[in-house]
Amino acid sequence: MSKHVLIVTTSADQLENGHATGLWLEEFAAPYLQFEKQGYKVTVASIEGGDVPIDANSLEGELPQEVLDTQHLLKDTARLDQVADDTYDAVFLPGGHGTVIDFPNSETLQRVIRDTYEGGNVVAAVCHGPIGLVNVKLSNGEPLVKDKRVTGFTDAEEREMQLDSAVPFLLESAMRERGGKFGNADNWAVNVAVDERLVTGQNPQSSEQVGAEIVKLLG
Repeated sequence: MSKHVLIVTTSADQLENGHATGLWLEEFAAPYLQFEKQGYKVTVASIEGGDVPIDANSLEGELPQEVLDTQHLLKDTARLDQVADDTYDAVFLPGGHGTVIDFPNSETLQRVIRDTYEGGNVVAAVCHGPIGLVNVKLSNGEPLVKDKRVTGFTDAEEREMQLDSAVPFLLESAMRERGGKFGNADNWAVNVAVDERLVTGQNPQSSEQVGAEIVKLLG
C-alpha cells in the first residue's frame, strides 16, 4: 500500500511591507523528489489554491534540472480545504517567507496537522514551514511543539537576512514561547530535529535531510 503525503505550500507572494516572496523552491523539490522515488502518492495543496508563488531568489544559481522541473506541480494546486478531510501518512510544510503570512492563522492547516499527528502519522516542516506548527494545539489544549525537540529558521538567520522587522513574529522565539525545545545550529548549517513523528529542519540547506527523515519514519 503506497504511502500518501500531503505537501502544503504558501499562497502569499509578499510580506506586509511589500517585499516580494513566496515558496522557496528547493525546500519543496528536494523532499518531493525523494517521495517520488519511493513511489508515494503525493498531493500538493496551497492555502488558497491555484498557482503557487515562487520566491525569485530561490531560482537563482545553478539548480539541478530535476529541481526546476518540479515547478509544474505548483500550477493550479488544490486549495487546502478541498483536501483537508483526507487521511495522510505524512504532512509536509516547505518554507519560503510567504508562509509567515498565511500559515500561522490558517485554522484548516492547524486542523490537518493536529489530525495527522494525533492519528499516529508524521508531521514535518523545514525553514519557515515550521511557522505553521506554532499555533497548532492538540486535543488536550497543549501546543503541538511543547516539550518537543524542534528547529526552524532561526532569529539569527532572520536578522542576517535583514527581514526580522518585516515578519509578523520570529519563528524561533515563538517556538520557545510555546515550550518547544528549539535547537539551532550556525546560520545556514544543516540542522534537523526529529522528535518521534515530528520532523523539523532549520533552513534551505536542511531540506534534503528532512525529506530523508520523513522517508525513514514512513518506512
